[in-house]
Amino acid sequence: MTAGRVSTFSRSGLTFDVRDEGPLDGPTVVLLHGFPQDSSSWDKLAPLLHARGFRTVAPDQRGYSPGARPRARRAYRGSELAADVAALIDELEVGKVDLVGHDWGAAVAWQVAAKHSDKLRTLTTLSVPHPIAFLGSMLRSTQGLKSWYMIAFQVPFLPEWALSSTGVGEKLLISSGQSPANVRRDLAAMRAPGRLRGGVNWYRAMWMSVPGNARITVPTLHVWSDGDTALGPKGAALTPKYVDGPYRFEVLPGVSHWIPDEAPEAVDRLLGEHLTP
Repeated sequence: MTAGRVSTFSRSGLTFDVRDEGPLDGPTVVLLHGFPQDSSSWDKLAPLLHARGFRTVAPDQRGYSPGARPRARRAYRGSELAADVAALIDELEVGKVDLVGHDWGAAVAWQVAAKHSDKLRTLTTLSVPHPIAFLGSMLRSTQGLKSWYMIAFQVPFLPEWALSSTGVGEKLLISSGQSPANVRRDLAAMRAPGRLRGGVNWYRAMWMSVPGNARITVPTLHVWSDGDTALGPKGAALTPKYVDGPYRFEVLPGVSHWIPDEAPEAVDRLLGEHLTP
């Protein structure tokens, strides 16, 4: 029996909005967005997956859904973010799912795969490497310099002001390779009450998310783009050390950090190969 569509799910008093699209009886792909985006960041990729027969389920994660914007930064630590996704998968009642994440969504996807591997058929991460590999890259490459904004985001109030200021926010994101049109789209959504603070709190809580048992056993595809100004190649190079299951690594040449917006066809092709039993 196929469960029905899911438009919301709840956990710990929070309610999350969900985009549930594509063939209801198809294999389920859960899509996790990054910062400063939401589930709309998958609008170009999702229809391609639907054409392959996949159902896509894309939540607006903690801090992004209007009913899930706690104020405390501790509420955004990695264990809570991963538990939200696990609760969504349980709500779907479809058994194992294919999990895909980009940017912060990829960071969460790694944690879900480490802690809730029984809920996943496959894992696909775009841009962000395994969390321990990322920490290693901070010490062994120029990644620390590329990640300057993570330190800046720890300052109270200033990041929210900078990103909500049209000129400053647009310049920061356009410098990362995102198109002006998509920058305007994302910043307009982030101006909703409490949403920008919630998104920035993911960074403020990252120091509370110390990886524990982080071995990955499910089949994994990691995709990095060589035009990424935020993430260098070292983290991707270190990632295979932490994946015990089948592993595939792909580089998208000439593509910026914003892979779902910029290269949906390439991701669709890779997923078509990775997700096929």
